Amino acid sequence: MTDRPRTDYPAKIADSLEQVATKIRSLTVDRVAVGVTWAAIGIVIAAIALLAIIWLLVAFFRALGTLIGQEVAYAVVGGILLLAGVFVWVKRHPDDEPTQPQE
Repeated sequence: MTDRPRTDYPAKIADSLEQVATKIRSLTVDRVAVGVTWAAIGIVIAAIALLAIIWLLVAFFRALGTLIGQEVAYAVVGGILLLAGVFVWVKRHPDDEPTQPQE
């Protein structure tokens, strides 16, 4: 009767909504998923690194204690850690100048 082709409007609307939802998901959820994955990997790496540092410190202390004696080893390791703490303390605010209170 008519020469106009029939279009399936409900299917077109559903496809359009699905495309919009997919686009929004790719802009939000996928990016957050990548961030969460890298955050978890970073936490695992930090924990492993901390354990490795502790084990290396214990191994260094034991080797030093065997070579020069336990008491001297405590003094050497304590001195090294003290110097590291002083260095970190000094570097905590490198740009801040002590300010005088204004009267």
